[in-house]
Amino acid sequence: MEMFNGLAIASITGFPLLAEAEGYGLNFDILEANVINLVIAIGLLIYLGRGFLGGALAKRREAIEIALADAETNQKQAAAALAAEQEKLAQAQAEAKQILANAQGSAGKAKEQILAEARQEIQRIRESGSQDATASQERAIAELRQRVTAMALEK
Repeated sequence: MEMFNGLAIASITGFPLLAEAEGYGLNFDILEANVINLVIAIGLLIYLGRGFLGGALAKRREAIEIALADAETNQKQAAAALAAEQEKLAQAQAEAKQILANAQGSAGKAKEQILAEARQEIQRIRESGSQDATASQERAIAELRQRVTAMALEK
């Protein structure tokens, strides 16, 4: 065993081990030694990693805040665009109703005009038929007179 600054260095099975000269010994309990090592390792990670982890979390927080602000801006723009498009839709629907009303009015006028022309045509056909009937009757009467006259001359 060798002495180094008040510590005794022993070599058991090829591994150098440190032990204090006042009676501290080696702890061969694996579970207890691991817990102490974990506590030390976690303490070092927290102490040394605090700045790195804090910076990474701050950057992530900034990125999330920027994304939220962008999302809110996009939502407001989308809402404004939706309102504008709904207004355009309402105007288009009103215009469509106006066009439909105008078309129905024009169709009604065209219907009345067509019916009036049809009535006039029917009246003209009736008059023409009546005139034809009167003319046929007059011809028939004239023909009968000629026959009567011809028969009277024969007798």
